[in-house]
Amino acid sequence: MSRDTLLQHWVAQQFPGQNIELAPASADASFRRYFRVTLPDGSSRIVMDAPPEREDCRPFIQVAGLMAEAGVHVPAVLAQDLDQGFLLLTDLGNSGYLARLQTAPAAARALFASSGEALMKWQQASRPDVLPPYDAALLRRELDLFPEWFLGRHLQFELTDADKAMLEQVFETLIAAALNQPQVYVHRDFMPRNLMLCSEGTGVLDFQDAVYGPLTYDLVSLYRDAFISWEEEDELDWVIRYWEKARKAGLPVRRDFSEFWQEYEWMGLQRHFKVLGIFCRLNYRDGKSNYMADLPRFLRYVRHVAERYIVFKPLIDLLDRIEGRSQESGYTF
Repeated sequence: MSRDTLLQHWVAQQFPGQNIELAPASADASFRRYFRVTLPDGSSRIVMDAPPEREDCRPFIQVAGLMAEAGVHVPAVLAQDLDQGFLLLTDLGNSGYLARLQTAPAAARALFASSGEALMKWQQASRPDVLPPYDAALLRRELDLFPEWFLGRHLQFELTDADKAMLEQVFETLIAAALNQPQVYVHRDFMPRNLMLCSEGTGVLDFQDAVYGPLTYDLVSLYRDAFISWEEEDELDWVIRYWEKARKAGLPVRRDFSEFWQEYEWMGLQRHFKVLGIFCRLNYRDGKSNYMADLPRFLRYVRHVAERYIVFKPLIDLLDRIEGRSQESGYTF
């Protein structure tokens, strides 16, 4: 029996005797799919299809509970079948942050104020030993995606021994900085694409990979996004506003904003390396090419941080050679 047939049978069992409509709602970078169920009364639900051999629904259920307890608006789990990999969820609607920000950039300040409140609720609920740690091993696995998939597979760029030693030093510096940050609950993909405009406030999606880790990770994910970029003047204003509110709320942010800003930027650099690798892996391994157009955005993010901090200056030569090679050989990012 096909996956689609299994899904249709399971959904029918949840609404016996009702004439329902089932249509694709969205897909993400994993193997999960989402469908919208429209009921006869016009209300709707979301069905998550997560093939059990590829995905595990249990982290989603756990984190949904933690976020709801923290007062964050997330989909509620109405029914589950872990053996088949199906979840029935409440529907947060179709109004996403990304589309609103792209069509109405002036709305950014209000939207980011709301998402910042949701983020602080999530962080204030943090407790150790509840979620997996964002430890050195995980940080390193993410960083290694950059030389393997972006440099090696995408650009076919061969690193010299000096390049490898330089990257090793940069990666060690970033890992140490991340581990030195105050640790809180981390969504790991807290960006406009995963945020919804809801009457209850900011709705949050795609949280199943949450961990316990660096405080600035979600914040830099929000403002140095995969699909939309901001002027640094605006970004700085939003980060300062978050920092001021976080201090008043008792979150363990640094007392010195310049120290907090450095943590924010260095955390961003770790994420940018990871995303460059992930986007290429999605393309070459998983056949999902729609992320490739945003590679230049992340290279700009990397260069921006490398040019600002002397410890990362050696990256600039590598970036110059990477971008020169791409132009000479016809590669596009």
